[in-house]
This record gives sequence, C-alpha cells and structure tokens, in this order.
Amino acid sequence: MCFHPAVLQLGLQYLPANGNFNQYASFLVGDILSISQTELIYLVISFVVVLLVWSILFNQLHAISMHAEIAKSKGMKVNLIDHIFVILIAVVVMLSIRWVGILLINSLLILPAAASRNISRNMRQYHLFGILFALFSGITGLILSYYNGISTGPMIVILASGIYFVTFFLGKKIKG
Repeated sequence: MCFHPAVLQLGLQYLPANGNFNQYASFLVGDILSISQTELIYLVISFVVVLLVWSILFNQLHAISMHAEIAKSKGMKVNLIDHIFVILIAVVVMLSIRWVGILLINSLLILPAAASRNISRNMRQYHLFGILFALFSGITGLILSYYNGISTGPMIVILASGIYFVTFFLGKKIKG
C-alpha cells in the first residue's frame, strides 16, 4: 500500500518537463521554497502548539488509540482529546497545503509513521523514529532538490518512501 505515494511522486517529478504543469503545481505538489517570513512564523507557532499539546496529552492519546472504551472508563475525556487531535491535524494540513501540496500531505503523514512502525518496539520509539524519518527526508529532500534543480516535494516523498522500504526489510530481520 505504501508504494503508491512513491510511484505517484516519481510521475510528478517528470511532469514539469513535459508541458504546462506550472498552474497546477502549487496546488498539487506545493512550493516549499515560496514560504514567506510571516508564514514561517505561523509554522513555528503551530509547531510549538503541537509539541506542547503532544507532550501534555501523550499518554491519553496512546490510551485512546489502544482502546477508547477503556480510556473512557479510566475517566479520560475521549471525545475532547479526539477533537483536539483532529483540530491540530487540520491546522497543520491547512498550513501545509500551499507549501507541500495536496498530493504530498497524505504521503508525508503516512510514510514516516509507517516506516517507524516497521522497526519500533514501543510507542516512544515509534514517535522518535517517525519524527527523525520525517526530519531526515524533509531536510535531505530540500538539499537534494536545491543542488539538483528538481521538485522539492516529490523528492522528499521519494526519500520517505525509500526509508519505508529499507525499514520494511530491516524490520523483518529485527522483529522476525
């Protein structure tokens, strides 16, 4: 299932060379290099808020994701926490669409988490590896696209897909 974003991004990587793709590129694959200073401030603020909420609600989110009914019986406000989580994801996606693109957001939400799941033994490793994989593919994708003159968003997703495939095979050796 996770090979689909990689194949899609490989195709999107070559579309600009074949014609008038520019008018759709900003909506589909975004333009991460067009971030203004004001937008960067919004990004930093949203990052701090997400990090703060994540650190406060980590155990509750974990409990709810494992079994919502048991979490509810322990007195957790499952609906409220679920709504907060959904709102945070919506804000992050809304801020990211212009920079990352509609097609890439789904890949960037799924691939680092899936790669992390392949090699993690507990929830803390799962979160740590997911963050590290996302940062590595984002920063490396920016650097590679800058020096090679290729599209940034698809390059990031191609790297994240590569990490997924590597961890898929490593995970079998580690866990099996």
